[in-house]
Amino acid sequence: MSIRTVRTGRLATGAFAVGAVLALAACGSGDPLAPEDSDSQTGGGSASGPIVIGSQAYYSNEIIAEIYAQALEADGFEVERQFQIGQRDVYMAAMEDGSVQLIPEYSGNLLQFYDAETQARSTEDVAAALPDALPDSLAVLDPADAQDADSYNVTAAFSEENGITSLADLAGYEGTVTVGGNAELESRPYGPPGLSEFYGVEVEFLAIGDSGGPLTKDAIRDGTITMGDIYTADPDLATGDFVTLEDPESMILAQNVTPVVAADLAEDVAPTLDAVNALLTTEELISLNASSVNDEQDSATIATAWLTDNGLL
Repeated sequence: MSIRTVRTGRLATGAFAVGAVLALAACGSGDPLAPEDSDSQTGGGSASGPIVIGSQAYYSNEIIAEIYAQALEADGFEVERQFQIGQRDVYMAAMEDGSVQLIPEYSGNLLQFYDAETQARSTEDVAAALPDALPDSLAVLDPADAQDADSYNVTAAFSEENGITSLADLAGYEGTVTVGGNAELESRPYGPPGLSEFYGVEVEFLAIGDSGGPLTKDAIRDGTITMGDIYTADPDLATGDFVTLEDPESMILAQNVTPVVAADLAEDVAPTLDAVNALLTTEELISLNASSVNDEQDSATIATAWLTDNGLL
């Protein structure tokens, strides 16, 4: 097993956004009179109760969280699911206050959340920088090969008509460029500020809060926005309707799926989650997402099938 050691920490803002429901998730189910060294979990870990596993308000992230949950349960851990929490400022505040103890994350965006000025770009450099960026109470385990990165997409027709296949090409476009994505994108380093800094492109912004889902795609298709933020493991990107613009300046960091866990649980859960992540590739993630988008399967069904097919259940 491999645990990336946390050495220094920073405080994040946004803790006020975590509601009472999340706070209740931290309550333990163990006997308060039990000896301090007692362990309420067959598989080890915290004696205070189940491991609370969270997810973003994003269907693909929920699938990964469910895979983690079922794998841990199969190894004897008691878990509680707290899915569809929201965006990063909310769920990372929940991680910091202990109401959530585990969540699948995306390495580059997590690093920029704590260190907006980071110069790390590659999978290796981002993974090396993350431990120092996180608060002392949190740790990250080994990343999966799977990436689900932000990407800017235009219609195939727009790309062909204007000769635009790269973000760098936008500098020569004479029309107005309107970008659509989650509200948080407007201030992110890879949002409008990054497009200006890295590519000299000034854009208008339209908030569309479905994480690159149908609303964003429809807005690209009907011209409401010029380009939208769609995650790269979205199976719809293979339909031919969209062109993902190249990012030659690596404005968008590597986004490997990476478990973030309470530091005091990291050693216990690492063997289970390392085994999962060793098998989770981008191609596998696209297939998992297709089961949700195209086959309309729920995350529990998708997770069980994947774990079973890979000999982990």
